[in-house]
Amino acid sequence: MKIILFDLDGTLIDSTEAILESFDISFKTFNKKTPCEKEIKKLIGLPLDIMFENLGVSRDEVWDFVDAYKKHYRKISTKKTKLLPNAKEAVIKAKKFARLGIVTTKTARYSKELMEHFDLMKYFEILIGREDVKQPKPHPEPVLKALYLMKANKEASFMVGDTCLDMVSSKEAGVFGIGVKGDYTPFEELKKCADIVKKDSLEAVEFIKHF
Repeated sequence: MKIILFDLDGTLIDSTEAILESFDISFKTFNKKTPCEKEIKKLIGLPLDIMFENLGVSRDEVWDFVDAYKKHYRKISTKKTKLLPNAKEAVIKAKKFARLGIVTTKTARYSKELMEHFDLMKYFEILIGREDVKQPKPHPEPVLKALYLMKANKEASFMVGDTCLDMVSSKEAGVFGIGVKGDYTPFEELKKCADIVKKDSLEAVEFIKHF
C-alpha cells in the first residue's frame, strides 16, 4: 500500500494569521520591534528557534521568545487557522488508497489539536513534529522516522509539501517529493527542488493515486 506524508502549513492548512500574530506578541513581550511580515513569512516552515534566530534574536534568548510565541499561539491557533482549499477532500481521497502521516516542523502537540479541530487527525496514523526529532526538515530525519514507525517501504512512499525544506528532506530520505504551490516558497524556486509541482494537495493526491 502507498504511503503519503503531508506537511501542514501551506500544504493542508493556512495558519499565517496565527503565526504572524504570535510572532508580534513574542517580540512585544521582550520590548523588541517586530520584524516586517514579509521577513517572517519567508521563514515559515523552519523550526521556531531557527526562525527567531534568523530574525535577529540571540541564541541565549531564543527559547524565551519561542515560549512566549507558543503561549499565545495555543490560545488562537484553532480560531485563526483554516484548511486550504481542497485539503479535506485530498486527505479523504488519499485515505482510500494509502496510509497517511504528517511530518511538520510545528509542535506535534499543537498540530494534533489543530487536526482534531478540523476532524482530520483520525485519517492519519502518525504525526511527527519538532519535538519528535533532533534534526528537523530539511534534514531527512523526520521523514525517515515517520517511515520507520509506519514500517513503510520507501519505494512506495511520497512526501507532499509546499517548501524546499519538505522536498530536500524527502529526497535525502529516498522518498518521492511532490511540491504544491503555496505562499511561502516562490513557484520558480519550488520547481527547482521538487520532483514535480502540483496546484494543491488534491491534485498531488490524484497524481500519486495513478503513479
